[in-house]
Amino acid sequence: QVQLVESGGGLVQAGKSLTLSCRAFGSCFRINVMGWFRQTPGTERTSVAEIIVGDQTKYADSVNGRFNLTGDIPKKTVHLLMDDLKPEDSGTYYCRVICGSTWRHYWGQGTQVTVSP
Repeated sequence: QVQLVESGGGLVQAGKSLTLSCRAFGSCFRINVMGWFRQTPGTERTSVAEIIVGDQTKYADSVNGRFNLTGDIPKKTVHLLMDDLKPEDSGTYYCRVICGSTWRHYWGQGTQVTVSP
């Protein structure tokens, strides 16, 4: 079993910064992909930023240049630094990791980010 522990959400004003952190615990012995998704009411979760191990870090167009995802993959940890936040960045942010040869997905419980105008 794999558990993801998330931290760092909150309420901020537009233009400010927040950092979200996520760490995986348990039997994820090889991380293939790790990163963050965002969901707002009535919409599907969409990828914000993900580290593809051995390849690249991918960002949603809406956050490219403002968000930076860093990772310590051996420690199963990623940090999402979100700069110049906009109200449209608000939502519930979920950490996701894809593990092992089966490429099984695991999700965190979600952390709320609210950006006021």
